[in-house]
Amino acid sequence: MLVREEVTRLPADRISIIATGPLSSDSLTEEIMRLTGNDQLYFYDAIAPIVAADSINTTVAFRGARYGKGGQDYLNCPFDREQYARFYEALSEAQSVPLQRFEETRWFEACLPIEELARRGVDTLRFGPMKPVGLIDPRTGREPYAVVQLRQENLMADAYSLVGFQNHLRYGEQKRVLRLIPGLEQAEFLQYGQIHRNTYIRSPRVLLATMQMRGSPLIFFAGQITGVEGYVESVAMGWLAGVNAARLADGQPLIEAPLHSATGALARYVSNAETKNFQPVNITFALLPSLDEQQSRRVKRKRDRHHLQVELALKEWDSWLQDMRDQLAAVQTAAV
Repeated sequence: MLVREEVTRLPADRISIIATGPLSSDSLTEEIMRLTGNDQLYFYDAIAPIVAADSINTTVAFRGARYGKGGQDYLNCPFDREQYARFYEALSEAQSVPLQRFEETRWFEACLPIEELARRGVDTLRFGPMKPVGLIDPRTGREPYAVVQLRQENLMADAYSLVGFQNHLRYGEQKRVLRLIPGLEQAEFLQYGQIHRNTYIRSPRVLLATMQMRGSPLIFFAGQITGVEGYVESVAMGWLAGVNAARLADGQPLIEAPLHSATGALARYVSNAETKNFQPVNITFALLPSLDEQQSRRVKRKRDRHHLQVELALKEWDSWLQDMRDQLAAVQTAAV
């Protein structure tokens, strides 16, 4: 039976799937906050661009952190005065994505787009996300005029995010402007920056890889609210939640998608990401398990490595599906 009405309270004794979108009603939002904790629900999505590590020019970018704290996790792209002026001018003239009618136009100070910061004055970025204090360029022995910090994004160290560079620019403009950053002239973008209205939970603290709530096994989350970006990604998390809700209702053990698959990689990320600043993601090769040492020796080019990762994912997925079919057949045979 389909009932079309607003949900304001979730039953404690029935299996429920929460699949609300970015424009959740106030009542349902309050209910989700009650379930997850007031500090585990986010209403604004600020995503920094991510670049492939092997596309960064490390003869220019150098390792180090402001005041020497956590230096191995950061790469720094240093600007001189002329490079900064050129970058600032290009950023100021870049075209933004038009705001949708439901998007918040009063930006939060904590996640201002870099183009909005630039409009506040030529030195705003230099004293904000691009401040060079405590960083010394080993090529010159001096502090740069400005700097863009890149933070290691995953354990494989093959992806780096641009710290504080959330923006609302068109993708083509991001590619053009951000390649003016010294060391990123040939950058390969795994993800472009975004800022938009969103509602998502801090899934690593709230969800299991089955999409169940930790501590509340009758409640599942599905879709974008789990902390994924994109239609396909949202459908994948919805599929996993739906299958597991049905299996729970039928008394069957719940499933986790294979780790080498895109669905499994996303589920693992949203349920186990070890980050203080959890942000929604699209599926990228950086989320998939890295190749082992023997496999890495077999393939040198990135394109070939990605092809091998796809082959491994498909093989593992097919094997997993067959196991599911065999288990179902065994249950049906036992019932007869």
